[in-house]
Amino acid sequence: MATPLEKWVEEQAKLTKPDKIYWCNGSEEEAHKIIETGIREERINGQPVFHELNHKGWPKAYLHRSHPTDVARTEHLTYVCYPDRLTAGPNNNWMAPEEAKAMMRKLSDGCMAGKTMYVLPYMMGHPDSPYAKACIQLTDISYVAVSMRIMTRMSKTIIDKIGNREDFVRGLHSVGDFNPEKRFIMHFPLEHFVWSLGSGYGGNALLGKKCFSLRTASWLGLQEGWLAEHMVILGIQSPDGDITYVTAAMPSACGKTNLAMMESALPGYKIWTLGDDIAWLHAGPDGRLWAINPEAGFFGVAPGTSMNTNPNMMRTLKKDKFYPTIFTNTALNKDTNEPWWEGLDGATPKNLIDWQGKPWDSASGAKAAHPNSRFTVSLYNAPTLSKEVDNPKGVPISAMIFGGKRTNLIPLVYESFDWPNGVFAAARMGSETTAAAAHKVGVLRRDPMAMLPFCGYSMGDYFGHWLKIGRQLTKPPRIFSVNWFRKDDKGSFVWPGFGDNIRILEWIVKRVKGGPKGRQTPIGIVPNLEELDLTGLNINKENMEKLFEVNPKDWKNELEDVKIFLRQFADKMPEEIWRQYKDLETKLS
Repeated sequence: MATPLEKWVEEQAKLTKPDKIYWCNGSEEEAHKIIETGIREERINGQPVFHELNHKGWPKAYLHRSHPTDVARTEHLTYVCYPDRLTAGPNNNWMAPEEAKAMMRKLSDGCMAGKTMYVLPYMMGHPDSPYAKACIQLTDISYVAVSMRIMTRMSKTIIDKIGNREDFVRGLHSVGDFNPEKRFIMHFPLEHFVWSLGSGYGGNALLGKKCFSLRTASWLGLQEGWLAEHMVILGIQSPDGDITYVTAAMPSACGKTNLAMMESALPGYKIWTLGDDIAWLHAGPDGRLWAINPEAGFFGVAPGTSMNTNPNMMRTLKKDKFYPTIFTNTALNKDTNEPWWEGLDGATPKNLIDWQGKPWDSASGAKAAHPNSRFTVSLYNAPTLSKEVDNPKGVPISAMIFGGKRTNLIPLVYESFDWPNGVFAAARMGSETTAAAAHKVGVLRRDPMAMLPFCGYSMGDYFGHWLKIGRQLTKPPRIFSVNWFRKDDKGSFVWPGFGDNIRILEWIVKRVKGGPKGRQTPIGIVPNLEELDLTGLNINKENMEKLFEVNPKDWKNELEDVKIFLRQFADKMPEEIWRQYKDLETKLS
């Protein structure tokens, strides 16, 4: 007798009409075969799905080129589908479930004709973790099948784990014909189901990533009493060997991966990586907050990554260990058959093929690599991998860091006064936009907890959920805000960032352990300069002081913009958030 899983796969096959169905087992041998299929048989915009790169310089690496219309998350085509609009909130596009399904059934009819349907059984989280979730994704393209093997724990044993259960997470994905007019990413949180059509880009097509691990999982967390967050998880080892675990939430392309794999500029300090993008957080029996990384890989932004900015990621990309590594929409050095992107070490090669497969002219003004070009590589290739990465319980979190890209106003670091004050600080976060989503670059938008594109329900309820989680904790993490991106009067970054960010992490760790007193400002506690190890930095005292400046006169417009943003959540906005707002308004006046 067919299991619920087998019945569901059969139903989707009747709709999408693939030529054949292949159930993946997650093995390396299988990954080889699927990549060969992508090289020899499958095409996107007339080009093979995969191009084999020079494995001497870049072991086990392949290049993938997206359809030129399909290079970023399409937030305007991403929906959450509840019976009522109010649950979705103003932070989400909403469509009634039956209306969405009727539309998607029509668009998906026969969308896999002539193709293979890959059945991908995978876990988000270590299979032994009580917090892990068993999932199935269907897809019709080798790029997604292989990428999901890198990003998740894929295995045929997951099918046995699901057994006769009906509550597994479902994902149906097809690239269709890449027509932007038929491109939709539909979430049905009440059914634990994601339906994606018309895109092969990671954030739209690797359904275990943003679609499940954040949008759907955030709704699950609301029901089950935990948090699904857009966060780095890292361990900071002090010279005495003690390790403090922290999370950090930052919008895409704001330095999460660099932070997760930082090479410390201070002797004796070491960073241990547990994850660079997503954290699932649970209140433990000890009153602390515990975190697991549900993913098993990195899906990082390539431009700007180098031995100077992130040497540990470069070592990860060149490690001859877990198969394969995929580069998406980077340029190609035709002479050496190696990937290339702006910011990579060394001189710009003379003979480059751009991200669309065309000869690149340096005089054109166009970038050779797409600004949102990516790498997909196994977490287990990282030289900084924490030995706790597969601990089923996760790690205890002592501090939570929130940060965005702000060229002024926000100090380099400050600590919130308590948990509710920290939730408010994270709720009013703003960041200047990047190329990771399909909208204008450099525009300030509010992005609470770096979750605005990913929270699967109304953020008014989300803020209330954060406050509720805090009340469950007897030893809550301290909450900090950071901003590595302040500029001086000449438009240059004041703070060097990258490995020097350890100087700020050191202050955070010492605060957690009852260390330096800092200086109180209306928005929180900032360091006194003498509390920071600034050895070897070439920043004058005046600029250093400006990094921690909180000038009440400068905050008038900020407060007004925050009020406009928060008001859109109407009756769902917790009264505690408004109390925190009024308190800050009073302090700044």
